[in-house]
Amino acid sequence: MDWAKIWNDICTYFKSNAWNILWFVAILVIGIIVIKILLSLTRKILKHTRMEKIAQQFICTILKFILWLLLILLLLSQLGIEVTGILTAFSAIILAVGMALQNAIANVANGIIIISSHMFKKGDYIITNGVEGNITDINFMFTTLNTPDNKKITLPNSTLLNNNVTNLGAYPKRRVDFTFSVAYESDVEAVKKIVTDVMVSNGKIYLDPEPFCRLKYLSASSIDFFANCWCDNEDYWDVYYYVMENVYNEFKRKNISVPYNQLEVRERKDNVKMPVSGKGLPKREEKERKKDENAIEALTKIFNIKKDGKKSKKEKSKKDKKSKNEKAEEVKIEATKVTIKKEVEPPQKKSQTKKQTQTSKKSSK
Repeated sequence: MDWAKIWNDICTYFKSNAWNILWFVAILVIGIIVIKILLSLTRKILKHTRMEKIAQQFICTILKFILWLLLILLLLSQLGIEVTGILTAFSAIILAVGMALQNAIANVANGIIIISSHMFKKGDYIITNGVEGNITDINFMFTTLNTPDNKKITLPNSTLLNNNVTNLGAYPKRRVDFTFSVAYESDVEAVKKIVTDVMVSNGKIYLDPEPFCRLKYLSASSIDFFANCWCDNEDYWDVYYYVMENVYNEFKRKNISVPYNQLEVRERKDNVKMPVSGKGLPKREEKERKKDENAIEALTKIFNIKKDGKKSKKEKSKKDKKSKNEKAEEVKIEATKVTIKKEVEPPQKKSQTKKQTQTSKKSSK
């Protein structure tokens, strides 16, 4: 290789395009500075808003991508490269990638909606599509849950947006509901007092609104009381278990029985006689139905026509048989006559010849 020639070509290129190279370097340096300033300003502005951190990061990344794309296009145009062809190729690539990542783009769009609408936040306890747990992470593709038995569940944002979501941690207060069943012989007022006293004894339960307990159902084997109280969201399960355990102990202490389903089995030794009514099945009695004379006449005509046709066919066949039999008998009779004639004629001729011979003899004498 002729390295001297290559060096001379590089030197001539820089000498002829010195101003273009300077402008390229200036645009590059100024562009980088401008991008950093704009990104820092947007981050400061977004921090003073109530927007979620994930949404802030998403906006910053999109803005950074757009600014760097504009800077690259300016630098390429400064070098004398046509930007229109690059833009068309870039748009075709974006279209192909968008078609391939259709579901991912849908998840990103749903994530933007979830974050912008403040449906839920980190730490909330949600129930959706048979899954429940605390939210540990929300991004533009997935939402991560931590279940009570310490399982990690990752849900696509599109499934969250297309299904019902129950957010149990949306508000600081939460109501705790109870149902207590006691025997029918129990004192209603005593049961109400026991339940409310237990709820008031816990300092985690709010006194305003005050605890509530009333008789709700008269069931088959028990009377059911409905009770509720209010507490902080994070104290829900502590309050629930405290009330259930202490109400059960107080019921035992105050001799209030909690019923349960019982099955009683008895053995019968007497002869069971089944009651029978009536003497048996009655005789059948036909229902009198109205007869349609026109229809009956039409049916009888059709039936008679069919019968006549069958009879005529039978008579014709009989007549044909008779005629055939008669002809056969006539032929037999004629045949017998002929045979008889043949048998009778020869003896007559003999008698005639004898008579002739006798007459001839007499005449000769």
